[in-house]
Amino acid sequence: MAGRYFEEFEVGQTFVHEVRRTVTEMDNILFSSLTYNPAAIHIDAEYAKGTEFGKPLMNSIFTLGLVVGLSIYDTTLGTTVGNLGWEEVRFAKPVFAGDTLRSESVVVGIRESKSRPTQGIVTFEHRGFNQRNEEVAYCRRVALMLRKPA
Repeated sequence: MAGRYFEEFEVGQTFVHEVRRTVTEMDNILFSSLTYNPAAIHIDAEYAKGTEFGKPLMNSIFTLGLVVGLSIYDTTLGTTVGNLGWEEVRFAKPVFAGDTLRSESVVVGIRESKSRPTQGIVTFEHRGFNQRNEEVAYCRRVALMLRKPA
């Protein structure tokens, strides 16, 4: 199992995730279509030429999902029960097709579940960076994690 159990996390533990991903125009069009987001800034290249960016922006929810997704193998693959919430989300820089994103995560909180003795709660801060090492996304995520089997 690649993911870590609740007991294997420590506050301050940092993960620099090795997997990176170059985002594409198809990612943007497909994700925006699948989520019924018709915003021209994501799907209309001609419209985007008239914006301050000059080209379509990657859908921010795609960016958020990718930043967290890049973290899963090192942290929660097979050991998470589910996400309990997102306490904060920020997008510091725009992301465009052709950018290569990477992710880093820090454990900022750990507590036992009061109602589920076989599970615990871990709070992560995830940060996404582009190929220029500029932070493009940040989120604080609360995850319900499995404890090690007895």
